[in-house]
Amino acid sequence: MSKQELVVVGKLGATYGIRGWLKVFSYTEEAENIFSYKPWMLKHQGEWKTFSVESWKRHNQAWVVKLEGMDIREEAQQFTNAEIAVAADALPALSDDEFYHRELIGMSVVTVDGYEMGTVTDILETGSNDVLVVKANLKDAFGQKERLIPFLDEQVIKSVDRTAQQIKVDWDPGF
Repeated sequence: MSKQELVVVGKLGATYGIRGWLKVFSYTEEAENIFSYKPWMLKHQGEWKTFSVESWKRHNQAWVVKLEGMDIREEAQQFTNAEIAVAADALPALSDDEFYHRELIGMSVVTVDGYEMGTVTDILETGSNDVLVVKANLKDAFGQKERLIPFLDEQVIKSVDRTAQQIKVDWDPGF
């Protein structure tokens, strides 16, 4: 497979029935949207393999899927807990003021006063707002090795520059 960037959008669960169906856990904002991405890449035995969705349906509060060529339970069981990924360019384009989490990971974070706080290593979803996990390379003058900075547009996050790979924040480095 080529070195295209893949984005994990979900995970397969246990088998459902005897005809090769599997439960699906979607990471997309609207769970049903996972079925609009094609083709699916499944990680199996350390390798990504391409699959087409033959059919899918709602089952109770969850979703189940039938993958093309998987017709019996034993075949499907091999893919229990496999990650579902799609090519990054299959995701919808966003406006200039919207960002995928994967775009923010690795960006440097600098205060409006020019203080370099570190690099975004993770993003926590808290329900009310996302929180950037920013890690400094070394302990800084404030003794900080890691900071949690709320992603509050305009209030805390002053700008996100995709080209410079930098996020400018109005945040006290001592906090």
